[in-house]
Order: sequence, then structure tokens, then C-alpha cells
Amino acid sequence: MIPNLQIDAARLWDALMETATIGGTAKGGIRRLTLSDEDRRVRDWFKATCEGLGCTVHVDEVGNMFAVRPGRNNALLPIAMGSHLDTQPTGGKFDGVLGVLGAIEALRAMVAAGYETNAPIAIANWTNEEGSRFAPAMLASGVYAGVFTPDYAWSREDRDGVTFADALDAIGYRGIEKAGERRFQAMFELHIEQGPILEDQNTMIGVVKGVQGMRWYEVTVSGQDAHTGATPMYLRRNALLGAARMIDRIDAIGQAYPGAVATVGLIENRPNSRNVIPGEVFFTVDLRHPDERELHRMELDFRAALPEVMDPLTLAFEERMIWNSPAVSFDANLIDCVHAGVAKSGYTSRDMASGAGHDAAYTARVMPTVMIFVPCAGGISHNEAESTTREECAAGAQVLLNAVLEYDARLSG
Repeated sequence: MIPNLQIDAARLWDALMETATIGGTAKGGIRRLTLSDEDRRVRDWFKATCEGLGCTVHVDEVGNMFAVRPGRNNALLPIAMGSHLDTQPTGGKFDGVLGVLGAIEALRAMVAAGYETNAPIAIANWTNEEGSRFAPAMLASGVYAGVFTPDYAWSREDRDGVTFADALDAIGYRGIEKAGERRFQAMFELHIEQGPILEDQNTMIGVVKGVQGMRWYEVTVSGQDAHTGATPMYLRRNALLGAARMIDRIDAIGQAYPGAVATVGLIENRPNSRNVIPGEVFFTVDLRHPDERELHRMELDFRAALPEVMDPLTLAFEERMIWNSPAVSFDANLIDCVHAGVAKSGYTSRDMASGAGHDAAYTARVMPTVMIFVPCAGGISHNEAESTTREECAAGAQVLLNAVLEYDARLSG
């Protein structure tokens, strides 16, 4: 019989607010970049908290952390829950963090009730999910899943030229385990939606059936630095003008494909002086679609637009894809366990796809995986104003707990 364990909403909320002070910003968000000192501090908190719940904490060679509590049958692979603790430069209190702390609260409920699962239980903290300091995103879960090599991850540099390997060593979180060596029965990831659908439809839980495909690119446009007053318009090679026209074309690509999004999120203008015509501009491109065929068409349109824009302006350009995360479908059995967890809780729910990328997109390549969403106010995320309620956080953690217990019961069969 599956026990009727209940999470403690106040305890979960207190943990969210406590960890939000590690890297907390004046506007109420969090700046906790991957492998920063703030990341070290929250990792230390995670390790101490999980050890206090009877877990053994393991760290792999790219900094992924796994807290494991024994079960009745330790010959079974552990059932994993979790997400990430790194944030955007101006991130909110819940993105990623809720998945880790919701998992901790689910485990606390088991420990408080003295309940022992059939399989061991694990909580994962994946390194560099955001990709805001070291691109690409979901870097360390990608290494775990065999998408990237450890050497590739270690060689990534931030905008200041600091490598991932050096930053990992600086905070003392390069582990001795080989990435991917520690295996799991399944992976459950709780997350805020990061979009407006659940709130708009007054629905508490999103049962996530998959993640849309994502491709990231970097573009450098080269022209000629020149004096703004002495260079006539017809002789200019203005790199910023070319970038601006491409930004408009990229937006149009996103508008042209139903269900698509297309974004330029980072731009660097050089030399960035008020009286110098820009000679070089670097910008990023983010294309997403749930259908891989449509996403490929978007890529072709983007690449065709580059010479169409740059050639008439006598500008040169370099473009490269830095990340390709294909569309993912989650495990049907785990989706059914989440449905069972929702039914037991009595919350409203709907099936949906994830518009954002998550570590679950990579773990799904090597183990059964599923995600659970809760609403966030206005669909706002990657923003200090990101907000969800205590009740919504508690609902997500309760469904997570119910679903994990359902899956554990099915293992005993």
C-alpha cells in the first residue's frame, strides 16, 4: 500500500527563502552564477542538508551532486529527483531551485514519517543548467548523458576567459566520480512553468510530456570602425546596422512558424563609443520549436538571411551553432505515475510540453524521465520578479512525492 505522506508547505517555503539569501539581489531575485562563490555556498548548504537526512553525497568530475538515501532493496538503482541551483545573472527565487528543494522536502516527509522506500532515493543538483556563465546550457547533465565530453565542458570559458575547469577547482567541487558512472532508475524534475499557460487556465499542475527542440548560434558581424562625423553614410560599414536588421529578421522567423520562438538575447557592440561607427557586433540566436522538421526550416531561413542582410551593407560575418538539443518525449510510465500523483492530491492538471530547456531533456536520453510544472506569476522567469506562491510550491512538491512513491510501489510489483 502506498503511504499517504504529506509535505510541509511552511518548511518548504522557509527553505526556499533561506537559500534565496545566498546570492540574493536588492530587487528580490538571486544572482548565483555557476561555479561562483555563491554557488559554492549553496552547494555546501545542499550537502549539509542532505547528509542531515541520512544521505551520502557524491560529486562527479563536472560538479554534478547526487545525494543518495538507502532503500529496503539497495540492489535496485535509486529513484532520482532534482534540478539545479545555479541562476541567471538577474534570476528569480524558484527557477531550478524549486526542483531541488521540492525534492529535499519530499525526502524530509519520508524521513519524518519513518518511511523507507523499496529503492534508494536520490536528489540531483546538476551543474550549469542555465548556461548564463558557461555556454551551452545544461552542460553537466549533457556530459552525464554523453552528449558532451568532460574535456569539452572543462574547456568552456566565461566572458572573462575563466575556464569551467578552473572555476570548478576554485570552489572545490570537482568530484572523483566519472560523469555518467552513477546510474538511476528514473528522474523526476519539478519546475516552475516559466510560461503563462497554467496561470491563464487556472490550473495547478502541468504534467510535462516532453521538451521542444532548441538550437543556439553565435554570430559575429564585421565592418569598419570610423568617425561618426567624418564618414558619409554611403561609405559606412556599420556592423550594428547589420546586426539590427538581422534581429528583425530573426523575430520574423519566430513569427512565421506556428509554435515557434526565435530570440536574440545577448549582444556586444564594439567599440561601443558614442562617436565611433561600430566595427564589430557579436550576438546570440536562440531558435526553438517542438517539431524538429520545422526547427530545421527555421535554421535554413536564419542562415539564408545572413548574406541577404550583410552583403548589401558590405559587411562580413561568421556564424556557428554552439548547441543543438533535439525535441524530447518523456517516459510514458513516469507520466502515468505523475497522473496518479495528481489524482491522489486532487489538484487540477493538464498535459503540456516544455517551452524551456531543462536537464531532463538530457537525462531522458539515458533513463526514464518526466517533469512536473507549477504556475509562475505572469509566466515571468529569468527575471528577479519571478514569483510563485507557497501553495503552488507545496502542490508541486506533493505531486512529486506522490509520483515517486507510486513509481517505487510499481517497482516492488
